[in-house]
Amino acid sequence: MEFVDRLLTCVDCGGEFIFTAGEQLFFLDKQFKNDPKRCKPCKSRRSAAAAGAATGSGPAAAGISRTETRTECSECGISTTVPFKPTQGRPVLCRQCFKTKRSTTTPAGSSDAKASTSAPAPRLVPPAVTSAADGPVEMVAQPSSAA
Repeated sequence: MEFVDRLLTCVDCGGEFIFTAGEQLFFLDKQFKNDPKRCKPCKSRRSAAAAGAATGSGPAAAGISRTETRTECSECGISTTVPFKPTQGRPVLCRQCFKTKRSTTTPAGSSDAKASTSAPAPRLVPPAVTSAADGPVEMVAQPSSAA
């Protein structure tokens, strides 16, 4: 199938633009069913306007407001707002108490915790089983060969 440049009319500005043979081949490869409706300047203007309307991300960009709840801090008792609805039985901390509590607890996956262990943990390896008559399989601890 041979393609020939075609002259099309833009639906936005009414101007004529060329739908080249290369563009037609591209449309065929991508299995687009319709010819383009807009010239390149109108298409870029339209996509820039659409991109400008969708700047940002998250719930605020979508027009959804975050729930702010007024409550008292469980540690110091001051009045504070939190971005969630507190549940009964769970402590609610103000920003300052949250920061101090976070700095006093060391995360389990930190590099300090890993550096304190001197030997690698043994891995559990099942023993060789020759038949089901050997009985229940018992896990045996062996030192790890990978350092």
